[in-house]
Amino acid sequence: MYMFEIYLILIGVLILIIGVLVGVAYLTLLERKVLGYIQIRKGPNKVGLMGILQPFSDAIKLFTKEQTYPNFSNYMSYYFSPVVSFILSLMIWLLIPYYFNMISFNLGILFFLCCTSLGVYTVMIAGWSSNSNYALLGGLRAVAQTISYEVSLALILMSSIIMIMDFNLLNFSLFQNFIWFIFLMFPLSLCWMSSSLAETNRTPFDFAEGESELVSGFNIEYSSGGFALIFLAEYSSILFMSMLFVLLYMGGYNLSFIFYLKLMLISFFFIWVRGTLPRYRYDKLMYLAWKSYLPVSLNFLLFFLGFKILLM
Repeated sequence: MYMFEIYLILIGVLILIIGVLVGVAYLTLLERKVLGYIQIRKGPNKVGLMGILQPFSDAIKLFTKEQTYPNFSNYMSYYFSPVVSFILSLMIWLLIPYYFNMISFNLGILFFLCCTSLGVYTVMIAGWSSNSNYALLGGLRAVAQTISYEVSLALILMSSIIMIMDFNLLNFSLFQNFIWFIFLMFPLSLCWMSSSLAETNRTPFDFAEGESELVSGFNIEYSSGGFALIFLAEYSSILFMSMLFVLLYMGGYNLSFIFYLKLMLISFFFIWVRGTLPRYRYDKLMYLAWKSYLPVSLNFLLFFLGFKILLM
């Protein structure tokens, strides 16, 4: 019986990973279509019926290309950092509050913070081991940016944790039966949204990949499979951050069509921002984290602490 349950968990995890990968594939297609309409142009999104086969043809193209590597790179760390990055971005998905499959994290939020912190190292190693100046600059920028915004993400999360007094993500849905947290913590939810944009290196905070000054940043030396894995890791984390926003502020997790609709809405928001906003200046980005979000999140933390004590 015990082995049977382990097999069930493994099968569940496998289904989850396949689901995430298919979701990521179609998120890229959605991005192409939305950006195409925003910028009034047509992109490569017409393979098969309405572009349904486009993500798969892209994947086949990328993974069948020849893998090149620079002669002066540190080969092992250069080769494995995209793989580790991809594995980490899939590991975070185990946090989905399952009603089944016996995976329930009582310390889910801590696990999320640990995994996102580890993601910094893969970017840093990818930039450094390429042995290219542009890649190193991109890696350093990405690391500084991610570390800065992780502080604000953790502090914003603290307010939500104080409200429910638990690290388990399942409990967020119990506490949002009557009112969503987005109404209770509207300024904080906006801070969380823009911090998650910065955390996933998306426009308007995509300095790690600033084409105008860094020629694509830390992933410049990667081609074929390595590039595809970095790409998949990025989009997987976008999808996860969208899901986390829905869990924390928009009514929690329930197995319903509305949950997936909300998830798609937030993912669409990520793409919409990319099509609309220009890139920030780098020092402004740092000031935003340390001079705006940090004081705001600390003040709200004290406010919700007092609020909780008052209710007790």
